[in-house]
Amino acid sequence: MQSKIKKIHFVGIKGVGMTPLAIIAKEAGFEVTGCDIEEKFITDEVLEKAGIISLKGFDENHIENSDLVITTGAQGGFDNVENIKAKTLGIPVWTQGEAAGKFMSGEIFKRKFYGISVAGSHGKTTTTAMIATILKDAGLDPAFLVGTGNIPSLSSSGHFGKGNYFVAEADEYATEPNYDKTPKFLWQKPKIGVITNIEFDHPDLYSSIDKVKEAFLKFAENIEEKGVLVACLDDSNTRDLLKNYKNSSVTYGFSKEADYYIEKISIETDRMFLWVESKNASLGEFSLNVMGEHNGLNALCAMVVCLELGLSVDKIKKGLSAFNGTKRRLEFIGKTKEGAYVYDDYAHHPTEIKKTLAALKKMYPNKKIVSIFQPHTFSRTKSLFEQFVGSFSNADIVLTTDIYPSLREMPDSSVSSKLLSDSIAKVHRDTFYVANLDDVVKYVDQNGFDSNYVVVILGAGDVYKVLKDLI
Repeated sequence: MQSKIKKIHFVGIKGVGMTPLAIIAKEAGFEVTGCDIEEKFITDEVLEKAGIISLKGFDENHIENSDLVITTGAQGGFDNVENIKAKTLGIPVWTQGEAAGKFMSGEIFKRKFYGISVAGSHGKTTTTAMIATILKDAGLDPAFLVGTGNIPSLSSSGHFGKGNYFVAEADEYATEPNYDKTPKFLWQKPKIGVITNIEFDHPDLYSSIDKVKEAFLKFAENIEEKGVLVACLDDSNTRDLLKNYKNSSVTYGFSKEADYYIEKISIETDRMFLWVESKNASLGEFSLNVMGEHNGLNALCAMVVCLELGLSVDKIKKGLSAFNGTKRRLEFIGKTKEGAYVYDDYAHHPTEIKKTLAALKKMYPNKKIVSIFQPHTFSRTKSLFEQFVGSFSNADIVLTTDIYPSLREMPDSSVSSKLLSDSIAKVHRDTFYVANLDDVVKYVDQNGFDSNYVVVILGAGDVYKVLKDLI
């Protein structure tokens, strides 16, 4: 079938997992078309740069003359009119997760890749981008698939490299939420697999943390024979997984029991420094352009992967110094008219919120932090409600906007942002519920936050849209 594929159509092309696939396909020489809703996405810029136009809306005529359709699990999934039409015409329909695995295998491109898959509840986007940046900087021209918008050090979120490596973010969410609950990362069969951490998330898919751990163990067991699992020993759930994992593994973390560990970390306003040790030798000092101890762990993970690939420590240091972060990961946006610093972050899980706020507190110990949080999905907000309540200790002011609903779930009247805000207010004095995004902008303007403040946007929905009016 692959030899006959000339035109690929992407249903929901603006999704952060879909855009890099489309770019890879176009660079590999396929004709690429795609469509999505008109709403602005963080991927618009990279799609435009790649010369890929997103048709507006969904229409069965969009798939005309296509040889393959790749679809998102959102926008109706398999029930989308374009996918239904494709199946009636006998056109193969792959999900994003399936396509990521098949692209990594190289079969569709008639070549063989060395696969590197980065999984984890948190940190997988940044770690994937770091690994790809190091490999690119070393002249190895990797293929990569990163689930975000623009990445300055890579100039895109997707690339069809001429080199041997294919680096991909590996997502634990469902292949197709309504029809195929298989975790997406099980489509990938890498030579090196990474687990940054394991936490309870996606309560609409997993009923317990044990089910999440089972899925990650299956992911680890998908690693090719004679491959290796790179895992964070600091994370208790990952440690539990390692007890049941029988194949080769390398560990990293702050723990001195790990094969590679951070001996010391120093955070300044615009740089961070790590001193790394292994059980055999000191690797010395590494300089990073991203902040936070969580990013220190991400960088250490990228180092370990690249050491496993045979890169020198000097090349890894140089590659990491070229990394300047990714879209919506503790991204500095600018200043308000009054002089407050404005950051944007994708954090939508209690642990991610804590780590982001802790990083900002270390960066700006003398400034007050204003967090603007938009909860993402009713199911996550409800399942992790109490954890969210305790996530804002490093913020001075907490604003909570209405829950961003997912198309993959029904609304739930038993939980709301107002309820969450009221609960946070019981433990945090300056907490306010601000229903919509326009009112968020008014609140910031009216309070005139000056250079003594840092304003940070938190959430995986559309809360980032306030940024254009804040700076």
